[in-house]
Amino acid sequence: MSTLLQFEQFYLTVKRNRWYWLFSIFCRVSLAFAFIVAGMVKIVGERFASGLSVVHPMGAYLEALHHTGYYYTFIGVAQVIAAILLLIPRTVALGALLYFPIIFNIWVLSYAVRFEGSFVTSPLMVLANIFLLVWNYDRLRFILPLKQFSAIGIFEKPKKYSTKFPWKFFTGVFLTVVLTIAFAEFGYEVMPRNSLSDCQKQFKGTVNVKAGFEFCECIHVNGNSLDDCLEEFERAKTKMDSATSAE
Repeated sequence: MSTLLQFEQFYLTVKRNRWYWLFSIFCRVSLAFAFIVAGMVKIVGERFASGLSVVHPMGAYLEALHHTGYYYTFIGVAQVIAAILLLIPRTVALGALLYFPIIFNIWVLSYAVRFEGSFVTSPLMVLANIFLLVWNYDRLRFILPLKQFSAIGIFEKPKKYSTKFPWKFFTGVFLTVVLTIAFAEFGYEVMPRNSLSDCQKQFKGTVNVKAGFEFCECIHVNGNSLDDCLEEFERAKTKMDSATSAE
């Protein structure tokens, strides 16, 4: 039996399970809600995350994006359209396709500037979006680079769903959420945080208080790039370690 055929048999089993179906609805609604809120902010012309300082790495990006005119509005419209398509059963596949490049870009951006506002939510939203893409495999498989297609057709809603609870799947979902939160909390030694005071709190009571406070001022007062501030932080740590060793 080919790998593709094995996958499709598993896929049909999953599609007939009520718990997977409910999870797909949860993903659709939660993703749609997030983009409707974010998109409407852009459509009405307000700056997203307006409370974030313009000298913050993400704040500087959002401030510049806010001043791009109709491009800023275009992004908001695209987000709202993707959200609406996700909510309509017949257009879920199209909505998931439109949604993916937008949320993937947000995820990469969030990690690049270590923005805690979407550091946890953006990767989870990417994974939820991938789930919806796989959930709609029966509709999307024809655009995949496959040499041949099986005859499974478009999946039709069963008269009766299986109610067997998929413990392994939902355990995996739970662990993924926990690990994502844990990485956001402990994955990096230094985070710029959203304000000077919040940034400084992560260094209080540690051996890197002086270097840490300088890092926070580099971000929130001087408005330097994250990479430059991280380099200064490492240099300050090295000097401190050298001074301690000399003693």
